Amino acid sequence: MIIKEIRGKSPKIPNDCFVAENATIVGDVVMGDQCSVWFNAVIRGDVNSIVMGNKVNVQDGAVVHCTYEKHPTTIGNNVSIGHNALVHGCTIHDNVLIGMGAIVMDNCIVHSNTIIAAGAVLTQNTIVESGCIYAGVPAKKVKDISESDFAGEVERIANNYVMYSSWYKE
Repeated sequence: MIIKEIRGKSPKIPNDCFVAENATIVGDVVMGDQCSVWFNAVIRGDVNSIVMGNKVNVQDGAVVHCTYEKHPTTIGNNVSIGHNALVHGCTIHDNVLIGMGAIVMDNCIVHSNTIIAAGAVLTQNTIVESGCIYAGVPAKKVKDISESDFAGEVERIANNYVMYSSWYKE
């Protein structure tokens, strides 16, 4: 793993977090408890800050970055950032699933209890309402989570990633 200080800022990673051997975490990054950063994932707090809550998983190949002098990245609790997703200079509230390959651009706000579908692109300044599924390019609301088969999936996935990471600590 690459854990690197830059411009006097070092990542803060609690002992109960899992960081894969080839993950990269740089600069002004603060992680909460029970987080996991998977293979080839990059969390780069070199140009602004990144703050993550508890039980956040950044899956294989995902990138979390921020925008110089403009937009830090803030991620709440129980957030899953899917394989190869890009989360950039935005705010993600609690209990959110960012699907595989999705892109969340600068100054977006994703409210709690939300799913951003695989491959979706949230364009700059998009505000995602709570309790919805957003999909497409550009991403739009497609339905309420309560009306979908995905109710409960966000929390289940976050909890599964805590379990998966425990396998690597044995």
